[in-house]
Amino acid sequence: MSVYEVISALADENRRRILLKLKEGKISSGDLANYLNMTPQALSYHLSKLKKADLIYETRYKNYIFYELNLSILDEVVLWINELKGGQK
Repeated sequence: MSVYEVISALADENRRRILLKLKEGKISSGDLANYLNMTPQALSYHLSKLKKADLIYETRYKNYIFYELNLSILDEVVLWINELKGGQK
């Protein structure tokens, strides 16, 4: 994970909407696509960007893929931003 990848992933409104939904808990890719009114292809693109930035992780159960937030990465980015601003670590 690089800070650049995280900030780049967060720059897109669709990916921020995905993260806000995942804040509510684990969700399947199909339910997430329905909720966001996205095609599976569009959702897959955004999920790959979020996974590359380590902002989410997936678990598989039978034929389903579930996604969850990786809050530890967000903590690291907040610490980096705070340090950039001159705050304490």
